[in-house]
Amino acid sequence: MSDFGMGLSDGDIKVLFGYFDSNRNNLIEYDEFLRAIRGPMNEARKHVVKKAFLIMDKDGNGYLDYNDLVGVYSGKFHPDVLSKKKTEKQILEEFLETFETAHNVRHNDAPDHVVTAEEWEEYYNNVSASIDRDDYFAVMMNNAWNLDGKRV
Repeated sequence: MSDFGMGLSDGDIKVLFGYFDSNRNNLIEYDEFLRAIRGPMNEARKHVVKKAFLIMDKDGNGYLDYNDLVGVYSGKFHPDVLSKKKTEKQILEEFLETFETAHNVRHNDAPDHVVTAEEWEEYYNNVSASIDRDDYFAVMMNNAWNLDGKRV
């Protein structure tokens, strides 16, 4: 910011940098920048995300775990399962970690292979930041999670 002559004081630059560096690793990564510029999802997108979470939460306990994925997501043809390096359960748990990562980075939590509604929403906040249109976001969510109950 100094190099581009933006006219900000060192203190202003530090505050602004801190705003964009949400995971506090002293780097502003693309996803952090985009999320800070775009902000959180609007209510329409949150509704679609919540609907997907409720569909995935088969036992209704308020979180997603290995048991919720069985029969919905298969890891049996994953190369590491086929080569016996990992079990299908390990692959499913790694899949769950993808939804925990965004939340955990912001809150310094370790993955526990249990995805809360908050972690699910945080993941989709980051996805949402890169999708301009609400209708496209809804189509993407429907294609990923079959929200309308119709299989193509």
